[in-house]
Amino acid sequence: MQDYIFEIQLKVRDYELDLQGVVNNAVYQSYLEHARHEYLLSTGFSFAELTQQGIILMVSRIEMDFKNPLVSRDEFVVKIRTERQGVKMIFFQDIYRLEDNVLCLKAKVDAIAKVNNKLSRGEIFDTILQ
Repeated sequence: MQDYIFEIQLKVRDYELDLQGVVNNAVYQSYLEHARHEYLLSTGFSFAELTQQGIILMVSRIEMDFKNPLVSRDEFVVKIRTERQGVKMIFFQDIYRLEDNVLCLKAKVDAIAKVNNKLSRGEIFDTILQ
């Protein structure tokens, strides 16, 4: 069992589907990003406030493994666990369909931070993880 630290429930909207009737692969990145933003808010931080302070959090790499499709009106949960690796914060994000708890997507998202336009050693991530 994974040690998830955050989760958010969402629902597929019809306009997110491709011609085959499944969620378009690019839409999954939006789901993942939304979950990361909500996770950050749950820790007391926001991207907007950090940006105003000259702290820019950004994705440097994304790996996504598609396991099972989501379709119209599916309800699903995005679960997150995090890990620090050097200057990066790694988000391991899994998407499960709620109806049957089937794994639909596994993702690994590497995030970095720039402070005043210089690559940070990631101290902000330590603050967020506390």
